[in-house]
Amino acid sequence: MIDKTTTADKALANVRGGASVMLGGFGSPGTPFTLIRALLARGLTGLTLIKNDANEQGIGISTLIEAGCAERFVVSHMGLNGAVIEMMNRGELEVEMHPQGLLAEKIRAGGAGLPGLLTDIGLETILREQKETIQFQGRTCIVEPSLRADAALIHAARADRWGNLVFEKTARNFNPLMATASDLVIVEALEIVETGALDPDAVHLPGAFVDHVVPADTRNEAYGVLKHHVL
Repeated sequence: MIDKTTTADKALANVRGGASVMLGGFGSPGTPFTLIRALLARGLTGLTLIKNDANEQGIGISTLIEAGCAERFVVSHMGLNGAVIEMMNRGELEVEMHPQGLLAEKIRAGGAGLPGLLTDIGLETILREQKETIQFQGRTCIVEPSLRADAALIHAARADRWGNLVFEKTARNFNPLMATASDLVIVEALEIVETGALDPDAVHLPGAFVDHVVPADTRNEAYGVLKHHVL
């Protein structure tokens, strides 16, 4: 059986400047802090980052944006991060905002191999501007392209060496979807066990979607944010 465990630096070696990168997490829970810190150390620029939220200033994905690594940000919520909002307002960061459910569905469609989806979300608002619409079964629908990325950085509670994954709580919202919608999938796991040690019925994402497994470095102080969010 293939052993996919490696270091964060080796796993991220094929992520280049200008790449599109999905990052899992629903707020802080499920955010791959170890992988984000390793990506930040590479000093890449021109990245397109895709995440449900902007974390908080100085934490997680915000560190990449504040350091100037990102050129474009696809997101559904930035309200807890004044630094990123200010960068958007100064024109230093291009932001593409979607309602949370629609963002998740665009990623799910990308993972399913669909080119896009039809929706009436935002039909009577400014969200319709500059978007293609069609008539379908007597209804006007907005055509929303699906989302895929060059790489996904995701967080799991447990993994085996082949990459079978178990998620906890809200970490299960975006991480599995992003793993199916990216060409390169790197997972950090709080616990790594031998292949076969996980109950097959408890596996949320099969290892076929995962390229590399990295141990999460819980000495990273960002994981402490979880205590006041979910515990």
